[in-house]
Amino acid sequence: MKGFSGVRVAEPPARSEAPIVTGRPHDLDDFGSEAGTVGGAEAQVIPLHGPGREKPEAVEAERDLREQEQAPVVAFPGGVERPSPAAPRPEESLSDAARSALGFLRDRLTGDYTVDEFGFDAELTEAVFLPPLRALYKKWFRVDTYGVENLPETGGALLVSNHSGTIPLDSLMTAVAVHDETGGRHLRGLGADLVFQVPLVGSFARKSGQTLACHADAERLLRKGELVGVWPEGFKGVGKPFASRYKLQRFGRGGFVSAALKAGVPIIPVSVIGAEEIYPKLGDIKVLARMLGLPYFPVTPFFPMFGLLGAVPLPTKWSIEFGAPIATDAYGPDAVDDPMLVFQLTDQVRESIQQTLYQRLSQRKSVFRG
Repeated sequence: MKGFSGVRVAEPPARSEAPIVTGRPHDLDDFGSEAGTVGGAEAQVIPLHGPGREKPEAVEAERDLREQEQAPVVAFPGGVERPSPAAPRPEESLSDAARSALGFLRDRLTGDYTVDEFGFDAELTEAVFLPPLRALYKKWFRVDTYGVENLPETGGALLVSNHSGTIPLDSLMTAVAVHDETGGRHLRGLGADLVFQVPLVGSFARKSGQTLACHADAERLLRKGELVGVWPEGFKGVGKPFASRYKLQRFGRGGFVSAALKAGVPIIPVSVIGAEEIYPKLGDIKVLARMLGLPYFPVTPFFPMFGLLGAVPLPTKWSIEFGAPIATDAYGPDAVDDPMLVFQLTDQVRESIQQTLYQRLSQRKSVFRG
């Protein structure tokens, strides 16, 4: 540039303009570090969220996401992808007991269950009657069994037992023993008329397999191959005073022997220890017994003084022994007409039970511990 005097004056250097950044303010991140010059010096554009200036929360979130994306995938051996297990169906998640209970209720509601000609309901007995009796059998009386090998696996047999205890729990415990020791066979007991005349008790007896103590019913059950139980002492045995414990009463006229002879089945003597002491009978209120229509009204150390609490049986230690079978098939069905033979077999069964009772009592050390 020339001045007025012709002297050349140096021109100032041209000023470079900084680049104009367009777009939204928060888009500055996309440019990274941009350099410009202001008055010859370079200007540095610093991003608001450049490296090292991130917020701590954002850093942690980004690090977690990166770690998840870079996590190794472990495959099963063989490279076979296993499908995810299907969710169990509601009925599969139920326990066996719950399924059994639901099935029992369904059968009851729909009427899909079987009752035999005597009124015996096997399903009801298994599901309702036996469980509480089994608790008494195992936990309260702690019953020991002997001679279970004498119980036949198939075919009929007549079980003849002593009777005691003021309340006939011995017949119920014997039924539990037969069922559990034979793998599910039921003892079909023969009961007195009074059992089936008492409300609820009679219905319970019928549905659990008991029937009236008569020759016709006994023979039919034995011919069908059932295990039949009989207690020849009757109420004289179950209601005898405590002073006469384990002394067998009269066995009647041998009606049970006649039924076994006609059906040609063996007779199995059964001896029960421990039932005599559950309700020690000290007396009998005959007036109340006549008013209530009962064979006796017992007085024990705890009943009726303590009311219903006195009706709880004492936790004595029990044992049930099944004796050697006495065969009857060799005599033939006509032998029932021989009174001497019937009397002889009746006395043989009674003596077998009595001797077993004396033998077990001599070995027992404690009423409550055995």
